[in-house]
Amino acid sequence: MNSSQLYPFLLDSQDIVFPRANLALKDPNGLLAIGGNLHTDTLFQAYQQGIFPWYNKGEPILWWSPDPRSVLMPENLKISKSLKKLIKKQIFQLSYDKSFDEVIKSCSTIPREAQGGTWITNEMVQAYNNLHRRGIAHSIECWQDGKLVGGLYGIAIGQVFFGESMFSKVSNASKVAFVFLVEQLEKWGYAIIDCQVESEHLNSLGAKNIKRNEFLTYLNKHCTAKACDSAWQKVKVNHEE
Repeated sequence: MNSSQLYPFLLDSQDIVFPRANLALKDPNGLLAIGGNLHTDTLFQAYQQGIFPWYNKGEPILWWSPDPRSVLMPENLKISKSLKKLIKKQIFQLSYDKSFDEVIKSCSTIPREAQGGTWITNEMVQAYNNLHRRGIAHSIECWQDGKLVGGLYGIAIGQVFFGESMFSKVSNASKVAFVFLVEQLEKWGYAIIDCQVESEHLNSLGAKNIKRNEFLTYLNKHCTAKACDSAWQKVKVNHEE
């Protein structure tokens, strides 16, 4: 099969072997394959190859590998003056891996412009909770007055963090959570954050587009490298009970 693939690949529901990511359809979203499953090992294999699931309720599982790919190098984080002032006020408390299930469920239910529903189905919630129990999926929580008001979750493999979704119930809460994430990842020796598809929100924080082949080169190098031993240790971080 060559790069002129006209249709997405069909995957067996049990024995998953993904086609190469650069065989995805030639459109910005890069649909690669249909079918398969959301088992932990399947998802782990997909992310290492630059592939992720995204589909709506009632659809088969759809697997994507966008070209270009939106990424952020931790050292390139941009924090606006207004956001710096907000962070300095310390009106939010921040933690990680304290309430993963609540974060992903909040991401699935928060209203989003131009979306009539959610792509984070119950099946997806269960699958990523399984990844969290295996120490692969992680969450960042943003609290105010003891209530969860923002956060995000994603996948950590080697020195790569694959961002999945974020939410805010209070203005700028997700931005504060994202800044906290990036600063932690830089301390822990992470090399790159996958932002998947370009957005104005993430561009304002320093994300940029790179070609898919360049992204895959980063994955080959950094997914097998080791992050700092202290990364994602179960400790309380700046969260007031």
